[in-house]
Amino acid sequence: MGERQDLPLPRGLFDVTVVLVGVTHPGNLGAICRTMLNFGFDDLRLVNPKCSPHDGETRARAKHAARILDSLEVHSDIPSAVHGCSVVVGTSGKREVGEKTLFRHYLYPWDMVERLNESKGRVALVFGEEGKGLSTEELGQCDYFVTLPTWEGYPIANLSHAVNALLYEIQRTRVLASQGQDPGLPDIVPLEHKLEPAVRDALVKSIKQFAASISSSEERQQSIEQTLRRTLLKGSPSTEESTRLIGAFVEATSAMEYASGDDAWMKDHRRKLR
Repeated sequence: MGERQDLPLPRGLFDVTVVLVGVTHPGNLGAICRTMLNFGFDDLRLVNPKCSPHDGETRARAKHAARILDSLEVHSDIPSAVHGCSVVVGTSGKREVGEKTLFRHYLYPWDMVERLNESKGRVALVFGEEGKGLSTEELGQCDYFVTLPTWEGYPIANLSHAVNALLYEIQRTRVLASQGQDPGLPDIVPLEHKLEPAVRDALVKSIKQFAASISSSEERQQSIEQTLRRTLLKGSPSTEESTRLIGAFVEATSAMEYASGDDAWMKDHRRKLR
């Protein structure tokens, strides 16, 4: 479970650079490295950090993503940190109303990803210091802003959680668009759960046979059959899941027929008791 595979980083319509301004806590820095590599990103740049990439806690929290700590860049200001980037996106949970509304015009993460897919190039996601966020001056060095859909009663997220949320949204879009086509996005978890018609018919038949083996009352049989059929098909089982259900119903039906001395289990069911 959770084993790493020797895969290239996934590709997308745009590249991502994470920029942390004034990061303070070693634990946060390490956790951000881990979440970056979890989602397939490795370009991290720090602006005037207040903790060290070599701190023991940082390394411990980064786990197997220490390579990001070893290759990150340190800069004195945002403009130098975003070199090579076509778009610079500032992040903030401070969604003031009134005079600042015209300045702090935000996008939600899904809107941001849609726009970035169209612009391509490399995007810098700029995050501010824990407890402070980006200042008005620092936000002014960004092209536009993104904010998380947090509850207004407690809108400010932990720094590492904020990074995680944005990178998740980007990776989610990449998976939906390229899983199975990108070497970095192997087709392991199916994106679609289809139920093949022939398998559906077999499932319905196995339910009917199972219900018939439970009771001699036709009314009781119909009740059991309808309940199982509606309950299971309402859950939209996949072909693989339905195949397992069919096997279970066939085996259970065969067992009951065998126990009752009914020879049908020998000729009508593919699973024989020994």
